[in-house]
Amino acid sequence: MKPHVDPVDLEFEADDEFTSPSSEAWRETPMAPAGSAGDPFADFPPAREADGRDPGGGDPLADDLNQPEPPRAQVPNPVHEMIASAEAALGEHTLPRITIHVFCAQPETADLVERAAADRRMERAAVVVRMGGLTGAFETYQNQPTPSLVMVESLDPAPQLIAQLDQLAEVCDPGTKVVVIGAANAIALYRELMRRGVSEYLVPPLNPLQVVRTVTSLYADPSAPFVGRQIAFCGAKGGAGASTIAHNVAYSITERLHTGAVLVDLDLAFGTAGLDFNQDPLQGVVDALNQPDRLDPVLMDRMMARCTERLSLFAAPATLDTDYDIGPEAYEEVTQKIRSAAPFVVLDLPHLWTAWTRKILLSSDDLVIVATPDLASLRNAKNMIDLVRRARPNDAPPRLVLNQVGVPGRPEIPVKDFGEALGLTPSLSLPFDPKLFGQAANNGQMLCEVAPKSRSAEGLDFLAQQIARRDPPPTQKSSLFGSLFKRK
Repeated sequence: MKPHVDPVDLEFEADDEFTSPSSEAWRETPMAPAGSAGDPFADFPPAREADGRDPGGGDPLADDLNQPEPPRAQVPNPVHEMIASAEAALGEHTLPRITIHVFCAQPETADLVERAAADRRMERAAVVVRMGGLTGAFETYQNQPTPSLVMVESLDPAPQLIAQLDQLAEVCDPGTKVVVIGAANAIALYRELMRRGVSEYLVPPLNPLQVVRTVTSLYADPSAPFVGRQIAFCGAKGGAGASTIAHNVAYSITERLHTGAVLVDLDLAFGTAGLDFNQDPLQGVVDALNQPDRLDPVLMDRMMARCTERLSLFAAPATLDTDYDIGPEAYEEVTQKIRSAAPFVVLDLPHLWTAWTRKILLSSDDLVIVATPDLASLRNAKNMIDLVRRARPNDAPPRLVLNQVGVPGRPEIPVKDFGEALGLTPSLSLPFDPKLFGQAANNGQMLCEVAPKSRSAEGLDFLAQQIARRDPPPTQKSSLFGSLFKRK
């Protein structure tokens, strides 16, 4: 919980963005009277008396339902793991500017939510964590408005949970979404909560990333549900070769893995993506950055150059006629809109440190740092990796690529020692091959076009598979009879 934050004074307004009337359904569904038709909890007995007697008689089923569940081992939930694995192949949604109140019943849950609130995907949300569970939420909102999202934890059996949730519904404002964290992994309870309009029901064990993805999924734009995976390439120092590797990986993702991608050259003054792909488009990324509010799919398609059938390019102007005084908000808005254009968005970042480069580094789904095996690269790469690890505790660490390894006559830090100093195993080590790289650059081609069987080309294909989390499609073997009867 953020220190010195008054949960009453959060500048909350009932029309917080992304709230919708459909989220009121849970408030409008009153609890059916006990024993009425259509109530799946009609057969649930009332709570026991203080002395432990069952006021409804000696029903053995009632005794079982009212008994608290014995503690269970905290084993991973296979459904959660499956969903997290599937979502990892796509881009991550981010939250709009909303207010979230969380009422926990256990200190462990409060700590979990606080770690989730520090995640990069929830940076625009104001999160307040309090103890008290469902009862605490009901008492709080009797005298103050409810925020966009309320998360409540309850350890009570199903009948008490439903009864307390109905009390909370009476004091909630229109447009409020509710997420319940409970102890019972019961399908009947889940269905009843969904019938009452609860947005989601979670059962421990949980991790911060599961909480983040649950919350962000509630505010995903239904008109544009697709979000591409954003991969940022950055050099640890100038001349490390980050641009060349970014361009080749983008090409490999499209041509080797047969999926769509957009390459964005953000080195506005000295970008080389246009040269590497032998393209000279009239419009490019600067036109998009100068009018981010007008950028729609039609305009985006006009501004992008088509390098291949699957690869599009947002080229940099690479001229010095302008100072390119563009604010960080424009970069953030444009990159977010580009993510809806293809499954993968590769960002080629310049070697400079500004507010917008820092923001893109920390908000990208994957980050690839390209370094050379020398002391300056080691120092800079360590600073970047330490920053990313602190700011993104719920994400995988950045990927490290060592480039230009084995320059004749140059003292170098061994690859193993370089990785150990950073606490990171390099994802790829590329040999120094000036003839191959120079030929590809001068011809406006990629490495796999010039020398597809070379060690560098195969290594970049492997890196593309790691980033995309997919294998190349199987190649179809030609049949002897097919070749004999092939039309000429």
